[in-house]
Amino acid sequence: METIGFIGLGTVGGVVAANILKAGCALTVHDVRTEAMKPLIDVGAESAASPADVARRCRIVFTSLPGPVEVAQVALGSSGIVHGVRDGSLYVDLSSTDPDLIRQIAGEFHRHGARVMDAPLIIGKRGLAAKSVQILASGGEEDFREIKPVLDGFSEPVIYAGALGNGTAIKLAHNLVRRGIGLAIGEGMVLGAKAGADPELLWNCMHWGLDAQLHQLRKNFSEIVFQGRYEAPAGFGIGLARKDVGLATELGRRLSVPMPIAALVEQAMIQAINRGWSAQGTLSLFRLQEEAAGIAVRKP
Repeated sequence: METIGFIGLGTVGGVVAANILKAGCALTVHDVRTEAMKPLIDVGAESAASPADVARRCRIVFTSLPGPVEVAQVALGSSGIVHGVRDGSLYVDLSSTDPDLIRQIAGEFHRHGARVMDAPLIIGKRGLAAKSVQILASGGEEDFREIKPVLDGFSEPVIYAGALGNGTAIKLAHNLVRRGIGLAIGEGMVLGAKAGADPELLWNCMHWGLDAQLHQLRKNFSEIVFQGRYEAPAGFGIGLARKDVGLATELGRRLSVPMPIAALVEQAMIQAINRGWSAQGTLSLFRLQEEAAGIAVRKP
């Protein structure tokens, strides 16, 4: 049985790695936090000393990391994956990152005979642990066919999004819409399409994720907005959400896509962070509009 490498065991990566292990794959893991590796090591995973060590020991390596800075360091840094790959290696990044970065990484890896895919996640109604995850895998078609059995072990559905970077482009477009429901849909569709994604495929993927968001909003509006309970810390706070929206607006600038709604959403997030709300959930942005309008939207 081939051993799979996995780097980045945070909120998303830890659950994905656990599902890969449950699916019957042997697993070698690495994280900068030793304590993040322990739950997986306790159930049979092996630990590695560095990203390069993972790549030397495993032909297939996944990463799940916070953003582009971390992806670049883990992939190309002094102890990065690139220093352990060989002919036939396959690197799959699950992170929310940048399509140009993943293409740059692919160029470096190709010099060593290694291949690269981006496969960002859209999480569905039932959550990561239940494998309610849509994978937007992009790269070579043969590479996709090779890796799909592993992706099936932690996600459903698995979608092939085409050329390298398209999956990331769709994910950024989806995240933009998720932070600015309604008027931002048009901006997200244009952004994803101009980045190279098939428009119908983009909309189908976006709609799938929006359904999950609307399901959560039904609950959160009742419990948070209607009750005015904005202060509770959230797992995915405004600070992290602002990073995702920033990636989308940066991509739009490079592609000359007008994105006025995205700019407004990003500015609202910066305003909220300056108010000290970085750890609060994104529904706290609703409070900015309440204050500007001089009304509190509360359930009678």
